[in-house]
Order: sequence, then structure tokens, then C-alpha cells
Amino acid sequence: MMRIPIIAGNWKMHKTVTEAVDFVNQVKDQLPPADQLQTALAAPTLCLVPMVQAAAGSPLKLMAENCYCKDAGAYTGETSPYALYQAGIHHVLLGHSERRKYFHEDDDLINQKVGAALRNGLCPIVCCDDTMARRIAADDQIHWAVNRILADLKGLSTEDICKVTVAYEPSWAIGSGQSADPNQAEEGCYLIRQTISDMYGEDVANNVRVLYGGSVTPENTGAMMAQADIDGVLVGTDSLDSRTFLEIVNH
Repeated sequence: MMRIPIIAGNWKMHKTVTEAVDFVNQVKDQLPPADQLQTALAAPTLCLVPMVQAAAGSPLKLMAENCYCKDAGAYTGETSPYALYQAGIHHVLLGHSERRKYFHEDDDLINQKVGAALRNGLCPIVCCDDTMARRIAADDQIHWAVNRILADLKGLSTEDICKVTVAYEPSWAIGSGQSADPNQAEEGCYLIRQTISDMYGEDVANNVRVLYGGSVTPENTGAMMAQADIDGVLVGTDSLDSRTFLEIVNH
């Protein structure tokens, strides 16, 4: 099966509802057909429903930046995966390095969130990272990323793993302006795919999309997406401006 590339923006804690809807209106008619390239935006929860309404009929998909591992309950401040799906959100970003660093999310919790998302019809984009320090000290950052994938995807069925996208984001590249070069990025994505192949078989691994994220720009998108095992990019800062985002999408 051919893997359809995906370019996803991650806004983090940026934009008001009005700004988010304005952005959607600026880009929604200038995106490639979804059967050629899928385009998505991960936005703050408050913005998602108005964005879904603004994007209706366009190729643009909206993603949550996080969800909890329970459908409902006494979990003040958390977002229900069930409620997200009912609101028209079909994708969710899980395990981003900022969630791991600032909110102390571990692989066990992320694994539970992945299961909850899939159970509710959401397609997770699961992030794994490494550190520059590990690369310099021992050149073992890829092994660490692979171990994380084993933990985050533990227990998923073959049917479920085919609904998951994995994003490889070296932590030293996120927001730093210093991107991995295309060969480094390809190495990480290739080894992630090989890990999935070891878990589920080569045919399944060849159907799972693997993205690169970390200081993605209009200038490096084409080189990244030309690599055999990179099926798209997860864009941070450069997804906040509609013109720059469109440059990346239409690279």
C-alpha cells in the first residue's frame, strides 16, 4: 500500500480562537488534494471546534495536541478522547517532548493514551525523541528512540498499529533553529520503521507513516521528504504563519 505523505503543524500554546479561524480561512483553499498529501494542524483545544467548522469541505484535518487516557471522569483539566472524536477531531498528537519534559509524562502513560485514542476512533501521531548529549557522548540516541517506540506502542494489535503515525523529533532540534540533516533524519526514521517491522512484520511496517520533526522550514522540507523512510514532517514555529505553512505544504 502506498503511504500518503502528511504535513502537520503543531501550534502548541499559540493563537486565539479568532486567529485560528482566520488562519484556516487563509489556507484551506490552497492545499493539495488529500489523496496526494494530507495536511493537518494540531491546535489548542479551545480552538478546535471552530476550526473544524471553518475547514469543512477542505482537505485540512484538525488534530488535538493531547488527550487523556480515560473517556470521562473526575480528571480536572484533561481532555476526553471520546469528546474529541464526537467533536469531529480524528487525530491526536501524543508523547511530544514538551509533554514528557514539562508534564512528566512517561512511556506507560503515553501507551495508555495511545490505546484510549485508538479505542475512540482517533489516529495518534506518537512522538519520540533523543538528545544531543547522548549523540555526542555515546552516539546511541537512535537506540534510545527505538526503545521508546517499543514502550509507547506496546500491546497494540496489527490493525491498530496501521492507524498510528510515528514522529521522530530529536529534542535538541525542537525550536532550536538547528535541524537534523536529511541523512540523520532518515537514519532515525529508518530505524523506527525497522523496530516496527520487528514487532509486527515488514508488510505492516511499510504501511506505517514515519515523520520527521524539529526546526522544519520551507528550505529543508523538500530534502527531508525526499528520503525513503520519511513520510512527512511535523512543523512547529513555521506552521504559525499561514504563508510559511503554505510554502512548506506546497514545497
